[in-house]
Amino acid sequence: MNAKEIKVLMVEPGQHPKVVMLKDDLDSLQKAVSIGADYQGLIEFVSLGNDDCLMCNEEGKLIGMEGNRRLGHDILVGVFYIMSENDEGELLSLSEEKIRYYSERFWEPESFTKQEIDATIGGFFVG
Repeated sequence: MNAKEIKVLMVEPGQHPKVVMLKDDLDSLQKAVSIGADYQGLIEFVSLGNDDCLMCNEEGKLIGMEGNRRLGHDILVGVFYIMSENDEGELLSLSEEKIRYYSERFWEPESFTKQEIDATIGGFFVG
């Protein structure tokens, strides 16, 4: 069975967000969050509310991935993706309205020192 593709917003360190199609299968999702890493990483999903979630590399800070954007009191590292999900946890494409919203929210690249990133290790996401 072929995995379905979903339309998501990809946010890379130092870049403006862009819309990409992502295959919704474990291997593809692990590869997607591992851009810039030496090995295929673990996936972490963070709820953004309103049936939206963010997908990133669970071990990103521990393996020294580059700082990307601030989310609440936390700093996201490495590439991350924003998508929608339903009540069963099935990943869904973002609507055009949500693409515009999150593109504006994460438009400006941010930079962080290693010390700033290290200070957030062991913390948790607060949106």
